[in-house]
Amino acid sequence: MTEQPIIATAGLYKSYDGVEALRGLDLQVPAGSICGFLGRNGAGKTTTIKILLGMARPTRGEARVFGLPAGSPRTSTAIRLRTGFVGEEKDLYRYMTVAEIVRFTASFYPRWRRDLEQRYLRRFELPAERKVKALSRGMRTKLALLLALCRGAELLILDEPTAGLDPAMAEEVLQALVSHVGAEGMTVFFSSHHIAEVEQIADRIAIIDRGRSVVAGALDDVHQAFCRVEMVFDGDAPEAELRAPGVIRTRRNGRVLVVESSGGAEPVVAAAQALHPQSIDVLPLTLKEIFLASQGEEV
Repeated sequence: MTEQPIIATAGLYKSYDGVEALRGLDLQVPAGSICGFLGRNGAGKTTTIKILLGMARPTRGEARVFGLPAGSPRTSTAIRLRTGFVGEEKDLYRYMTVAEIVRFTASFYPRWRRDLEQRYLRRFELPAERKVKALSRGMRTKLALLLALCRGAELLILDEPTAGLDPAMAEEVLQALVSHVGAEGMTVFFSSHHIAEVEQIADRIAIIDRGRSVVAGALDDVHQAFCRVEMVFDGDAPEAELRAPGVIRTRRNGRVLVVESSGGAEPVVAAAQALHPQSIDVLPLTLKEIFLASQGEEV
């Protein structure tokens, strides 16, 4: 029996004043995975997160978290009790000290982990008596992450968690996430504009464009599916179009014909051999190149 995904959406639509933010989004995030959620500004990432957390209701379609309908007020409360969330704005009570906001937040969560609280206070070097308003942006991010990690959550949803952080601080946050998932077995779903960070820690990705999923799956499988096939000919590359599943784009440059594909190398190579090139090379695409190809941009 296949294990139920932690996050699942089917045919999800959301409109604001007649403008469609989501247009039939299908999404699945298995338990125990770290799923990177990629898309351009306005692609629908933040809207998706709001719907998953019960902060917005879909126009139509379905969103489920832990198998519970996210659109129901009763079940969305149960979802939030089992979910940690860190948004880009890191909304915190600025007049409280670090110790006060930790104790205040802990009072709402029966499964609060004091052991993790002490661990992350030390690891993040958070000064207990300093007021939140006196913390740097990086320290506020680490405090927000502590509050999310210690509540005994099974799912962590992050919206641009490293926005505005310097590379050293961003690396510290990412490593904390990876080690926490390894130790606690939780699921992470995070949106980011930093493709290198997604490639560094994610084992799954979901790329959306204009409110629809365009690439989704295990990162290794996505890397295996997307490739660049370069053919070199004796003379100018032929004008013929390759008939192969998954061909995204074909480019010619003198003697070289380049084909980008999302359907794996084998069908492209088989079609290419009929053109009798002098040589055929298969090259992988980086996640950045895959992202650009999925958005219809030049790689």
